[in-house]
Amino acid sequence: MDQYYKKRLVPLALPALILFLMVVVIPFIVGVIYSFTGWRGTYFAGGEHFWESFVGFDNYIKAFKTKKFIEAMIYTVKFTVVAVIVVNVVSLCVSLLATYLHKGAAAYRTIYFLPNLLGGLALGYIWQFIFEIVFSNILFGKDGVISIPALCNMTQDNTKALFALVMLFTWQMAGYMMIIYTTGLNNIPKDLFEAASIDGANAWQRFWSITVPMLMPSFTIVFFMTLSKCFMLLDQNIALTDGNFGTRMLATQILRTTRDASPPDYGLAQAQAVIFFILIAVVTLVQVNVTSKKEVEM
Repeated sequence: MDQYYKKRLVPLALPALILFLMVVVIPFIVGVIYSFTGWRGTYFAGGEHFWESFVGFDNYIKAFKTKKFIEAMIYTVKFTVVAVIVVNVVSLCVSLLATYLHKGAAAYRTIYFLPNLLGGLALGYIWQFIFEIVFSNILFGKDGVISIPALCNMTQDNTKALFALVMLFTWQMAGYMMIIYTTGLNNIPKDLFEAASIDGANAWQRFWSITVPMLMPSFTIVFFMTLSKCFMLLDQNIALTDGNFGTRMLATQILRTTRDASPPDYGLAQAQAVIFFILIAVVTLVQVNVTSKKEVEM
């Protein structure tokens, strides 16, 4: 079998490699080149060809001087910090509960996983209805069951919308991350917990001394996925707030950049996209490097 794959590795991998080059690598390279030009979407400002409209690092300098881009970056970082913590805490708690359930565990996991199957736009519109109608008019408004102004009109305030996005994102992603944590929990040898119990360790001590260190590979995966998805959040942001009230995130800002100028400045938008890529790459690589060093051998 090994000889079969060694002989046919190239012809078997070639279609996928060609597709990857055409769909990912070549468009990425073209995008980086266009970020140094006066690209307007359908033509190049300053010349017929891209090399005639070369502007150097002007688009990158302009990106960092754009107030909306800086605000979107700060807002995205705030959201990411809060969302990564909340998603990991909720998904770990849910997975711990699912692991110790003896009856109905499969149904429990399925129910928590289902929100992940919904599209981002659908989730955004569902939660927009919840925040603006259910929360503001039915439950927590002046004439609601309990008057809690902080939970009213959550999509119409910069700070409230941040937590609204966190709630939406947690509801969507916790079930998926629960599966990863559950797999990690099931791989921890039960003998370790039995030995710790015999030595007099309580549940909290067993959790911090055994569960957390043994779950580090799962933490590495979950942190990587949540970090990257938080930075790339787009559909939910558009459906929930459409970037209004200072709630634009980086992906939304890049999309809206072409509308903020006339004619559309696609070169600037592409420069922002390259900065976006570098930011995600640096953050995720640092996170993976830090968490992988803390992993222990089974």
